[in-house]
Amino acid sequence: MKAFFVSVLLLLCCYSNAQEITSDTVWLDVRSQEEFASGHLPGAINIPHTEIAAAINELQLDKSAPIALYCKSGRRAGLALEILQQQGYTNLTNKGGYEQLKQQLASDNERK
Repeated sequence: MKAFFVSVLLLLCCYSNAQEITSDTVWLDVRSQEEFASGHLPGAINIPHTEIAAAINELQLDKSAPIALYCKSGRRAGLALEILQQQGYTNLTNKGGYEQLKQQLASDNERK
């Protein structure tokens, strides 16, 4: 668990310097660390859905901050969303699956 929190802190450092998908939304990738390591959206923070309840507090987010969650298909993002709602977070969106979002982001970048 200690290694997980160290990786979250490292990701926060990277997150602050990364090109964000949107300027005000926190993007949470709730897949496993292995899935995240194989590819993720720019600026996304990895917190596996099984650890979201304990790890979200490390980010020290405002409970009304916009948070977008994604995983492989949207199922784990939905589970994580419910946990965050129970903890009082109010501005949550399940964005579905990583591959779909990656394609959407590539398509959006081509239009620019």
